[in-house]
Amino acid sequence: MNYSYLDAAKMIDHSLLNPTIAWSDLEAGIQLALDYDVASVCILPYALKMCAERLRGSDVKASTTIGFPHGGHTTAIKVAEARQALADGGEELDMVVNISAVLSGDWAYVRSDIGAVIEVTHGAGQKVKVIFENVYLNDEQKRKLCEICSELHADWVKTSTGYAPGGATDADLILMRRHSAPEVQVKAAGGIRDLDALLRVRGLGVTRSGATRTAEMLDECRRRLGLPPIVRG
Repeated sequence: MNYSYLDAAKMIDHSLLNPTIAWSDLEAGIQLALDYDVASVCILPYALKMCAERLRGSDVKASTTIGFPHGGHTTAIKVAEARQALADGGEELDMVVNISAVLSGDWAYVRSDIGAVIEVTHGAGQKVKVIFENVYLNDEQKRKLCEICSELHADWVKTSTGYAPGGATDADLILMRRHSAPEVQVKAAGGIRDLDALLRVRGLGVTRSGATRTAEMLDECRRRLGLPPIVRG
C-alpha cells in the first residue's frame, strides 16, 4: 500500500479522554499532537478551550465529546454541551447516540437526538462524528444508524467510544462504509494500536481513527518511510 507520512498522521485523532489524566498530561498530549501533525486532539470537554488556544494557527483540529460515553443524556443536554464546545473553540464534536433508544427501536428519538447536535454544530460551520457503540448493536441497528446519519448529513460515523467491552472490527467498518452515503466518512475507535492496524483500516475506507499510541504508530511510520524521527517540542 502506497502512503505518505501525512496520509497516516492525518488519520489520527489523538485521544486524551481518560478520566484520570492529569492537566500536565493533557498539555503534553496536545504538544505531542502538534509535533506529529495529526488530524485532531480529542480532549476532555473541560480542557477544550485550553486545547483550542494551544492549537490555534496549526493544522491540528480541536475536538471533544458530546454525551460521552454512554449517550443517555437528554437531547437538551447534548445540545448544551455542543454549544459550549463550539464556544470553547471545538471544530469536531464526537457525539454518542442514545444507545438505549437504539436498542428500544425508538428511531424517531434517535433521529431527533442526532439531528439536534448536527444542526447546531453545522450551523457554526463545524463537524460531527456520530458514535454508535457497535459492541451493543446488531447489524440491522448499525445499518439503520448509517442510513439516519446519511440522511442527516453527519460528517463521520464512528464505531465506538473506546470505553465499552469492544471496539472497531473490520466487519463493522466494512458495513458502515457500505451503508453510509459516500460523503459520510468512517472513523474507527478502540483497538487501533499500531501502524499495521491503522493502514489496514485505511484500506477499508476509514479516514480517521482514535489513538492513544500515536507516537509509537507514527514513529514506526517514519522509520518505514525512511524519514528522520520527530524532534519533540
